[in-house]
Amino acid sequence: MGGAQNFLCLLLSFCLSGSSCMVTAFCNSLQDSEGGLYVCMNTFLGFGREHVERHYRKTGQCAYMHLKRHVIEKVTGAAGGALPKRSNGKLFLDLETNGDLNNDDYEYEDEAKLVIFPDHYEISLPNIEELPALVTIACDALLSSKSPYRKQDPDSWEEELQVSKHAKSLVQLDNGVRIPPSGWKCSKCDLRENLWLNLTDGSVLCGKWFFDGSGGNGHALEHYKEMGYPLAVKLGTITPDGADVYSFEEEEAVLDPHVAKHLAHFGIDMLQMQGTENSLRDNDIKPRVSEWEVIQESGMKLKPMYGPGYTGMKNLGNSCYINAVMQAIFSIPEFQRAYVGNLPRIFDYSPLDPTQDFNTQMVKLGHGLLSGQYSKPPMKSELIEQVMKEEHKPQHNGISPRMFKALISKGHPEFSSNRQQDAQELFLHLINLVERNPVGSENPSDVFRFLVEERTQCCQSRKVRYTERVDYIMQLPVAMEAATNKDELIAYELKRREAEAARRPPPELVRARIPFSACLQAFSEPNNVDDFWSSALQAKSAGVKTSCFASFPEYLVVQIKKFTFGLDWIPKKLDVSIDMPDLLDINHLRATGLQPGEEELPDIAPPIVIPDDPKDHMMNHFMELPDIDDSSVMQLAEMGFPLEACRKAVYYTGNLGAEVAFNWIIAHMEEPDFAEPLIIPGFGGVAATGAAGLGVIGLDNQPPEEMVAIVVSMGFQRNVAIQALKATNNNLERALDWIFSHPEPEEESETASDVMYMENNANANILTEAGSEGPRVRDGSGRYELFGFISHMGTSTMSGHYVCHLKKEGRWVIYNDLKVCASERPPKDLGYIYFYHRIPS
Repeated sequence: MGGAQNFLCLLLSFCLSGSSCMVTAFCNSLQDSEGGLYVCMNTFLGFGREHVERHYRKTGQCAYMHLKRHVIEKVTGAAGGALPKRSNGKLFLDLETNGDLNNDDYEYEDEAKLVIFPDHYEISLPNIEELPALVTIACDALLSSKSPYRKQDPDSWEEELQVSKHAKSLVQLDNGVRIPPSGWKCSKCDLRENLWLNLTDGSVLCGKWFFDGSGGNGHALEHYKEMGYPLAVKLGTITPDGADVYSFEEEEAVLDPHVAKHLAHFGIDMLQMQGTENSLRDNDIKPRVSEWEVIQESGMKLKPMYGPGYTGMKNLGNSCYINAVMQAIFSIPEFQRAYVGNLPRIFDYSPLDPTQDFNTQMVKLGHGLLSGQYSKPPMKSELIEQVMKEEHKPQHNGISPRMFKALISKGHPEFSSNRQQDAQELFLHLINLVERNPVGSENPSDVFRFLVEERTQCCQSRKVRYTERVDYIMQLPVAMEAATNKDELIAYELKRREAEAARRPPPELVRARIPFSACLQAFSEPNNVDDFWSSALQAKSAGVKTSCFASFPEYLVVQIKKFTFGLDWIPKKLDVSIDMPDLLDINHLRATGLQPGEEELPDIAPPIVIPDDPKDHMMNHFMELPDIDDSSVMQLAEMGFPLEACRKAVYYTGNLGAEVAFNWIIAHMEEPDFAEPLIIPGFGGVAATGAAGLGVIGLDNQPPEEMVAIVVSMGFQRNVAIQALKATNNNLERALDWIFSHPEPEEESETASDVMYMENNANANILTEAGSEGPRVRDGSGRYELFGFISHMGTSTMSGHYVCHLKKEGRWVIYNDLKVCASERPPKDLGYIYFYHRIPS
């Protein structure tokens, strides 16, 4: 043991810094999983039992700490119940757990051992006899270190609210104000949303873009500035569990331990209230409308599903949009083959940091969802008593997407926040990451890619122009004017207004029923083109645009555009029922190209306006654009739109005010470059981007020589360095990851890619081959079958909850975070994003 001791002293000496990570690199095993967790004492990466041997053979690292959490049933008392609750047994691991540490029937004990490979020599910890003092101190430092999840920015995971300093001593006026259960309206304007009840005098006033993203006129804040009353509670978030409270003086959301008492002062009984808007803690509140119950299939006895492909995902408080999208993604064979089939390869190339490698995290997540290791049915007992107790046993099924979320949201202003996000935006973000991080010889995102042909016609000259663009999702407008139950909707609206005026509970919701055919027709109808410049007339003219499919993808993703804006600029969701078909035929939307008798618009660019002073031409590269109303820009930005989009909206509408610019945003927000920096017409330069705007990349797309030299200095060949930098848009960190993920020569990689691609597309035509100009897409018939859909509950993409339904083995399955069950009534008419697969010809 002496040699091993000396080795351990050298290996573990740097552990004294306490910078341990203890995160699982290639699987989802935890300390309470079967086999426990092995932590490499060199890298602090965690491995399950199935991967630790491979890591040892690959790296030669032979010292691991084996962590295991044991679940022990408490001894029952004489009356048959559990003994009085006491602190759990020995718990020293600050790691994520699948168990409920507060369960009254079980207690937990942690066990730690130092394991020396390859002999699996075990030393129980703590141990001061067999181990040198330095090793013992290093092990203690590792065991007492904080979990990496706690070290991460808390804003990424949860919002830790502080108790307001005003909560205990809040003064409430005895002015006889009583707040009704519904029918609220701002006392200073007509707004009926984003309303706040001042807890001092009972005033009901509108907010102005608080932490929840809602809009308003700011009357609640004005009231505080005038009267100094500090606390307000958001109406619609009050439930028996609490409410959203905001402190104007402290300028943040706060906790009010006495909120029940403060609300009772104005006649509000918390126990009788039910949330009508989503609070900060979307998972802690009651459903707002019946949509919640229908989509989650509440009230039905759903049969749990177990095994490969039926693994749930833990909700991190705001990650249900990730859970729903990834369940759908990994139900597609191409993604299963590209990532789960690449587990040995991903492991063997050993990225510098597996926790920061996208492909490794995709492999890890896919393996967790599809292996069945984390979705096992509970053990059944022959005795009824034991069967009854089994229902209360801590659940160990499901996986946590913490590291995956941390990686894909890194540097992203929205996904890195603690707010709920749009599942459609995440889907496109994920496709972007897949494109930027190729794995193996197959690009799984090919199955979604298709070409859109856009036909633009000048209404005066009747001449046309045909262009093509790449897309990954078909966005269908909601044709509200085509509702088949208009009479019911009118009657419901009258009853709702009467109830609101009389301050009575609203009537039962009537949902608009929209034919799918009407949405499909609205998609193909011509749209007016704003600011259309006709090259035939050499002037602005009226123009119309129509879109068709130049190719049909293998998997068609359809988004129902349910989210819009009201006249008060507040984001709203259209609560509609659409009869989405199980079988879909869109062959009639196939593009036809230039038709006989059509004349193309001349290929002439709009005239360039040159400034009088040539210096202005250069200054525009570095200074803010002239003639942009900053106040209008900020008004739009406060509504949640990207800043660059707001600048463009104000610029292109000639500074006519925020309302006109808002209409421009609504008309252009679906465009791919909506949030891209404003480009000065006629200059080609990007506004206010400094050196980046001048083009770091040359016309030949060659990376900067200094960056190439850095990569070459690390021991890589020059051609490999250039290729990696080109593939990653000159991002040095991503370029290094790219090199490690592409160990084979590029020529071999391309050849293998072509072979694999042709093998996987025997039933589809390749419109554009690899290596030729343009994107490679899969084309074939436009006939599809529905196999999955993602539904959203709530009033906004920034709040609410997402659930996924997938058709597997001939039956529908609901994926509601950790709950995976056989679906009884899949709500196909209430979905938000639908997934179709091409029917083989």
